[in-house]
Amino acid sequence: MAIVEADLNYRLSGGVPNTDPNDSIGGSMSTAAGGIILTNTDNNDMNDITSDEAAAGITIYHGYFYENTNVTLTWTTPVFWIESQTSSGDTTVNIAVALEAKNLPIELLANEETSPAGVTFTAPANKAAGIAIGSLDPTENRGTWVEYIVNGGAVTVLDQYTIKAEGDTQP
Repeated sequence: MAIVEADLNYRLSGGVPNTDPNDSIGGSMSTAAGGIILTNTDNNDMNDITSDEAAAGITIYHGYFYENTNVTLTWTTPVFWIESQTSSGDTTVNIAVALEAKNLPIELLANEETSPAGVTFTAPANKAAGIAIGSLDPTENRGTWVEYIVNGGAVTVLDQYTIKAEGDTQP
């Protein structure tokens, strides 16, 4: 038996009841049903950028958690990477693993424009260059960060990007 995609969740931070991606600025992992980030859903992890923000430029930081919901299998050697970079030439996304250990809340930021302390962001473009999350035993989780950069003078666009994670299974 292997871990399947249904065993893995990508969850918001911002506390146990959080279901708003805009409030995903660190702290505890959301365990609310609406705290799971779903694919192919508008604004599933970032809020709209206003025309003033696009004109001035803005960098936004959001915290998320990878969660292994399988009760018997370990997700081993998982990595995550940016499968497709932003669809706009005026924006960029970078990722990082949170500094905190597994199963712990991640740094709670003052607001979404505050960078998490000591975190180094990169933009790995494939699995081979992916960032190690660390193996997750049954029901464990690990915090991660996304940095979304909008260059000053950006044209307002419907932006999208894809972050992917893969690992192996161990009983």
